[in-house]
Amino acid sequence: MYLIRKTSFKYIVLVIAILNLNFILAQSSKFNFSKVDSLVNQAIKDSVFPGAVLIISKEGETIYENAYGNFTYNKHSPKVTLNTIYDLASLTKIVATTTAAMICIDENLFHLNDKVTKYIPEFDNNGKEKITIKQLLLHKSGLPAYKRFYKFCSNADEVIKNIYETKLVYKTGTKTVYSDLSMIVLQKVIEKVTGRTLDNFSKEKIFNPLKMKHSMFNPNDSIKYKIAPTELDNYWRYRQLQGEVHDETASQLGGVSGNAGLFSTAEDLSRFLKMILQKGVFNKKRIIKSKTVKHFTTKQQNSERALGWDIKSPKKSSAGNFFSSNSFGHTGYTGTSFWADLKNNLFVIFLTNRVYPSRNNRKIVKFRPVLHDKIIKSIYKTNKKRIQ
Repeated sequence: MYLIRKTSFKYIVLVIAILNLNFILAQSSKFNFSKVDSLVNQAIKDSVFPGAVLIISKEGETIYENAYGNFTYNKHSPKVTLNTIYDLASLTKIVATTTAAMICIDENLFHLNDKVTKYIPEFDNNGKEKITIKQLLLHKSGLPAYKRFYKFCSNADEVIKNIYETKLVYKTGTKTVYSDLSMIVLQKVIEKVTGRTLDNFSKEKIFNPLKMKHSMFNPNDSIKYKIAPTELDNYWRYRQLQGEVHDETASQLGGVSGNAGLFSTAEDLSRFLKMILQKGVFNKKRIIKSKTVKHFTTKQQNSERALGWDIKSPKKSSAGNFFSSNSFGHTGYTGTSFWADLKNNLFVIFLTNRVYPSRNNRKIVKFRPVLHDKIIKSIYKTNKKRIQ
C-alpha cells in the first residue's frame, strides 16, 4: 500500500510538472521572442556578458524563460541554465533590506519617520541626528555613496564604526545620492528591532514563505558549482570570485550586508515579484500588507524614487522607453536587474555576470534599455514610442 501511494504521489508530481511546462509553452506560443533571443545571443558574442537568464511574466504567469551562454567566455565552461545562481549585488537592497523594512513597519517595530538615533544612539554625531528611516530608503540621508573600506578597515566592527562616525556630504533631505551606506545603516536598524541578523530575518520572513529555495547569503561551498563567477579580483582578494560576494564592503561585513550579499535565481525572484504585483500576497498567503506594498512602490513626494525601489524615469531609464510610468525596479552592479510594470501587470528579470572577468566592462548600461524595448515590442507588437 505504501509503495502504491508513493508511486501515485510521484506520478501526480510529474503530471503537475508537465502541465506547468505545457502552460509556459502555450503562453510562449502567443508571442514571438526570437528577436529577444537574437539580441541576447549577439550581446554574448559582443562580450557584453558571458551568459544570462531571462524571465518574462504577464498577468501573474510566466510567458517566457530562457538561459543563454556560459559561465565564462570559455565555451567549455558550464552552460547557464534556468537554475544558475547569480550574485544579485544591489538587488539585495530590494529583495532583502527594503522588504524587511516593509515587514518591520507591518509589525509596528518602527515607523518611516522615526529617527535612526532612536535605535542606534551612537549614530548621533556629525549632523546625523535628524536622519530618518524614510530618508535612508529614499537615499536622501546626506551619507556618501560609498567608501572603499577595504583600504583602511580590517574587520566588520571597524566598518560599522566608521559608518556611524561618517560626516555628511550634503545636508540631509536636500538632494538624492544613491548610497550603500544608507542601506547598511537601515540593515542595522532592522537587526536592532528584530533581534535577528538580516540573513536570518529574510530567510524566515521572505525566502521561506515565498519558497525561494535558492536565495541565500554566503552560499555553501557544496553549491558553488551552480553559481556564475563574477570578477577576477586582482586588487584586494587576488582570486576568482565564485560563490562569495563581489561587493567589497559586503565581504568585509561577513557576506551579509544591507547593500549587497544576496545570491538567487531568476525563478526565485519571479516568486518575489509576483508577490509584489499581487499586493503582498503569494499562494493566497499574505506576506506584506497591501497598503505597505503600494506605499513603498509609489514615487514619493519631493523625490525621484520610491522607498528603496527605483522608479522609471522619463528618459534614459534602464527599463527602456515602453514600460509605463507606473513602473519600479532596480539594477545590480554585477549585471542583474528586474523591472515591474504595475499598470500592465508584467515584469522582466534579467540576470548576468557582466563583471566577469572585469568590472571595467560597462556595455550592459546601453544594452538593458534596448532589451526591455525589444521585449515590450514582442509582447504588444507595436512601434509606438511609449506604451502607457
